[in-house]
Amino acid sequence: MHSPVHYIHHMKGGKPITNGNNETANNRVLVIACGMIAREVLAVKAQLKLDHLDLTCLPAEFHYYPDRISPAMDKAIEEAKVEGYRHILAGYGDCGTGGMLDRVLEKHGVERIAGPHCFAFYQGMTAFDAIGDDDMTTFYMTDFLCRQFDAFFMKPLGLDRHPELAKDYFGHYQKLVYLAQTDDPALDPVAEGAAKMLGLAYEKRRTGYGDLAPALAKTAAAT
Repeated sequence: MHSPVHYIHHMKGGKPITNGNNETANNRVLVIACGMIAREVLAVKAQLKLDHLDLTCLPAEFHYYPDRISPAMDKAIEEAKVEGYRHILAGYGDCGTGGMLDRVLEKHGVERIAGPHCFAFYQGMTAFDAIGDDDMTTFYMTDFLCRQFDAFFMKPLGLDRHPELAKDYFGHYQKLVYLAQTDDPALDPVAEGAAKMLGLAYEKRRTGYGDLAPALAKTAAAT
């Protein structure tokens, strides 16, 4: 499953890509992000008027296969440098890579967003750190996961055919927390319905984009 947002600044062999203002990649910022946060990166880009920021995404399904993130990021950075990008941000936390992503990024001199995963940086690391061990029993949903609930959870886990399996997959969680990036009334019932189906307590937190916005702004300012 690919990201539902297919804004990708396609790279073409050997020459720095240009935009409508004939700016080369040397003068631009590239964010190589998880497909799960593509819509949010574009929203922050528009909000902060970061017109010199480009986005390319690794597949959202790497959420389930964190061992694929580091080698894919390594390749994406190498390709971006060939195209002329000097300012690159990895739109990831550690995301279950166990430090492997950080080793790849250190090799290339590329930074990532601080935090273990997007559920942390959406809340802001100060707020997330204050949660402490409660995070271990919390199942998080975001706007993306609400929009893609069937495709990302129900069908891959077989819950559309065997809802009784929910206890096997989610039995160690105590509550579902919906981290809302936007005020989309269509998403609330999805999150609430998911909590009910999974037998979890429900909480909604209006986080906005959290630490994503300052991370993008900081990188964009470096050009």
